[in-house]
Amino acid sequence: MIIKLEEAASAVKELMNSVNEMRASLDIEHAEKKIDELEHNMQEDGFWDDMKKSQEVSKELKFLKDRIERYKSISSRLEDTNVLIDMCREEENEEEAEEILNEVKALKNEIEDFKIEILLSGEYDKNNAILNLHTGVGGNDAQDWTQMLLRMYTRWAEAKGFKVEVIDMLPGDEAGIKSVTLKITGEYAYGYLKAEKGIHRLVRISPFNANGKRQTSFASVEVLPELTENQDIVIRPEDLRVDTYRASGAGGQHINKTDSAIRITHLPTGIVVQCQNERSQHSNKETAMSMLKSKLVELKERAHKEKIEDLTGELKDMGWGSQIRSYVFQPYTMVKDHRTGVETGNVNSVMDGEIDDFIKGFLKQESNS
Repeated sequence: MIIKLEEAASAVKELMNSVNEMRASLDIEHAEKKIDELEHNMQEDGFWDDMKKSQEVSKELKFLKDRIERYKSISSRLEDTNVLIDMCREEENEEEAEEILNEVKALKNEIEDFKIEILLSGEYDKNNAILNLHTGVGGNDAQDWTQMLLRMYTRWAEAKGFKVEVIDMLPGDEAGIKSVTLKITGEYAYGYLKAEKGIHRLVRISPFNANGKRQTSFASVEVLPELTENQDIVIRPEDLRVDTYRASGAGGQHINKTDSAIRITHLPTGIVVQCQNERSQHSNKETAMSMLKSKLVELKERAHKEKIEDLTGELKDMGWGSQIRSYVFQPYTMVKDHRTGVETGNVNSVMDGEIDDFIKGFLKQESNS
């Protein structure tokens, strides 16, 4: 029992140091002053007349309050745990010592998650995400691999409580899928998933090879923020080519008889987006335009350009390179992120959506760079 209590006491001391660092990162004093300022503004005459502005202020106020309350809750639980450790030392209660250890583990996980959220301070990090998966080199294996990644990200998102919606999908010739576009709705969806952007490599014994040979396949992952109303951008109509075509895949008689699918090309950059998920051409066009704006904003950020108009076709593929992560099924099992060195031998759990360790490793590395 004494060993368990000393282990818990040592862990609590480390966690308190982490919480003190978080206090500095959150700038609690400044945040509390900002809350007072926003609450004062909300009491002024005419504040609610401008609905758009009032909603933005209310959203910012809730965000600041939630962060401070979460910080104070964690701090309070740590202090209570410290008191319980001292009491347990005196009473020598084995069962209570085990409960204290469990609480310390729960606090450690919550603090880790909170620290990651604090790192997600980019302009678009809180936004929903648009996730594009595309088959690379590898034929049927690559198309199967793209479908496996679709399942992995769907499992991850559902475990987070996020909503997953298929916007566009192109089936494979014999197996899997050639490409798919997902909208993932949830707070910080883009902030988390931006860690997944790049080329993903699979090594396994091919189920499509009669000789049982090992096959290497590739798929690309593109992640974009879904823009909010106040982040919207203006695109000149003359820079666009809009094509309609007949949607493919499941959908019954309607989807096969109407040219409801939309493809939009941004002529200056050559960027192409398409959507066939919605029933109407109008809805598909709205979704496709939203995707295009997200792509252009993300490209503008990477190219360090001030205006969308400054982007040209030579920049459209910027940022793509060699694989960011390898998934090895044979002759051994391992998933390794080549940017951070984070790895695991439990490839099955990763394919079931347990990718948070890779995401956290990337975000920590980015914050230190």
